[in-house]
Amino acid sequence: MKTDGGPSRHTELDRHQTPGSNNSLWHWTDAKHPLRIVINYVVIVLARISPSLRLKNWLLRRIGVTVGSGVSWGLESTPDVFWPELVTVESNAIIGYDATLLCHEFLQDEYRTGAVVIAENAMIGAGAIVLPGVTVGAGAQVAANSLVAHDVPPETTVAGVPATEQLQG
Repeated sequence: MKTDGGPSRHTELDRHQTPGSNNSLWHWTDAKHPLRIVINYVVIVLARISPSLRLKNWLLRRIGVTVGSGVSWGLESTPDVFWPELVTVESNAIIGYDATLLCHEFLQDEYRTGAVVIAENAMIGAGAIVLPGVTVGAGAQVAANSLVAHDVPPETTVAGVPATEQLQG
């Protein structure tokens, strides 16, 4: 797992070509059934506004998010609406206020999907965005408002846009 200069998260993504002259977002109904997206969206909105961590975890498991024991989701935090089944948050991890875990990206001629794994005891800061195909290692910390575009090794702190390793001292 590299945070800078190493293999890209793109090697972890599945690519799905889309036909025609419109960008790939026009083909979202070919990617996922609209009713599935509506259900996912409603469940995620309920989880985002619920102050109960138990209820959040229960709701998110219903739509396919893998949620370990003791996981804490901050208010307004958002797992991927299209592919929640590609999100894994392991035991005792914290997903901060308004953080987003994305497992898809719609581009011009294709859309890409990739798993996001937040390992045990990792912390994702408020407002951070984790992109598809990224693993945040055990005990790692992502600072608030960071954009995580590469894997984060265990016990490492990253910050910034894009997030890079911060020296402890």
